[in-house]
Amino acid sequence: MKRYFIAGLLVWVPLAVTLWLIRFLVTTMDGVLPAWMIPDVIERHHIPGAGLLAVLLLVLGTGVLAANFIGERLVRWWELLLARIPIVRTIYSSVKQVSDTILSPNGQAFRKAVLVQYPRQGSWTIAFLTGAPGPGVIEHLPGEHVSVYVPTTPNPTSGFFLLMRKSEVVELNMSVDAALKYIVSMGVVAPPT
Repeated sequence: MKRYFIAGLLVWVPLAVTLWLIRFLVTTMDGVLPAWMIPDVIERHHIPGAGLLAVLLLVLGTGVLAANFIGERLVRWWELLLARIPIVRTIYSSVKQVSDTILSPNGQAFRKAVLVQYPRQGSWTIAFLTGAPGPGVIEHLPGEHVSVYVPTTPNPTSGFFLLMRKSEVVELNMSVDAALKYIVSMGVVAPPT
C-alpha cells in the first residue's frame, strides 16, 4: 500500500502544484474583471470528509495504475505531453524534480540529521544533510563544505539552505523521521534514546 501511495503521489504532486500555480495566476488576473463579468458558481451539497476520501482514493488508484507496465507508459506519455506546453513545462518539470527527490522511496532528499550552530555561534539547531555544494559554487569555498537544510518549526517545509564547513556540522545518531518529529513538535516529542 505504501509503495502504491508514494507512486500515486509522485504522479499527482507535480501536476497538482502546476495546476495550483496556473489557477492562482488565472484567478489573480480574473480579479481585475468587474464582478458582473464573472459567472456564478452553482452551489452543491457538502458532505464532510467526502472530498478527502475522494482525493485519497484517487491518489491510491493512480499509484496502483502508475506502478505497472502500462501505467508507466501512460505516465511517460503524459509527461511528454506536458513538456510541450510552454509555461506548464517549466513549472511541472521543476516541481516534479523536487517531488521525485523528496517522495521517492530511494530518494536521498535528507540524508542525515545533523546539529549546526544557527543563526549564530553558540545557538544550536537540528538540520538535514542534503549533499555537497554544486560545481559552480564549490570552487569559491575554502575547505570542505556540505549542503544543509535548516527547517523552521513547526512547519518544516520552509527553512534555510546553508553551505557549511564540514568540520562545523555534527552528525547525530538519530533517524531523519525522528528528527522531523522533534522539529515539528517544537522539541516536545524527544527522539527515542
